[in-house]
Amino acid sequence: MNSRVDLYEVDLHCHTTASDGTLSPTELVCSAAALGLKGIGITDHDTIQGWQEAEEAGRTSRIVVVKGIELNTDWHSREVHILGYELDGSSAYLNSRLKSLRNAREQRMLEILERFNRLGIRITFQEVQRYAQGESIGRPHVALVLVERGYVGSVKEAFDRYLKRGAPAYVPRYKLTSEEGIALIRESGGVAVLAHPGAHHLEEGIPAWIDAGLQGIEVSHSEHNHEDEQKYRALAQKYNLLMTGGSDFHGEDRKPGVNIGYWGVKQEVIQQIFDLARPN
Repeated sequence: MNSRVDLYEVDLHCHTTASDGTLSPTELVCSAAALGLKGIGITDHDTIQGWQEAEEAGRTSRIVVVKGIELNTDWHSREVHILGYELDGSSAYLNSRLKSLRNAREQRMLEILERFNRLGIRITFQEVQRYAQGESIGRPHVALVLVERGYVGSVKEAFDRYLKRGAPAYVPRYKLTSEEGIALIRESGGVAVLAHPGAHHLEEGIPAWIDAGLQGIEVSHSEHNHEDEQKYRALAQKYNLLMTGGSDFHGEDRKPGVNIGYWGVKQEVIQQIFDLARPN
């Protein structure tokens, strides 16, 4: 897609500075509205911190904000991302579990920095925090420090040389199981959706996740090719699941070429999500 008329009406998978995106919630929502989108999903990692700001910007810009979250989970030692939409943000249970996940992120960060120290690269937690504007700290923030300090030329190089799985500073992170992630979303009144299954070829897990409460599959995504979209659309139809879509926008520095609205869904999917979400 390369022109305005090709943009989707709604992009349901975007990240902000509340986790590892480059745009604030307000900037993201206003950018989506300026492009003519009808709706935008805020799906930061392990945090709902950006929801209120995004909703306020949505009211001003007259664009529907779908409140979401992305959970990194584990299934048979494979990473599975679960999106949750329209959860009850006031839930004490939800907020307690999310705080535990963010605490685990901070502990992981300390271990990553210790590995860098052993490699002769001294980076402080405070330096990383400077890039983590929200509650959720992660490897992209370390990568930015490495770029700033001149150890690497880009975020991609930082991951390839130091931070990806198998690299010298990589530390596995604590994850919920996929079933636990789905349960957390459902118990918080939200809609549980399998994120970008084509990126990790996860179709064999779908029946078990449906038994655990999965309600949808992300069909349109920046890491899905045409064959992936066809496959997951057919699976969603087979199991009568909600079909969602989104860019997985983080910002040009974090995910080059992945722009708002180039992947997504029609506006009617927003109402489908609202219908599935449990009333508070």
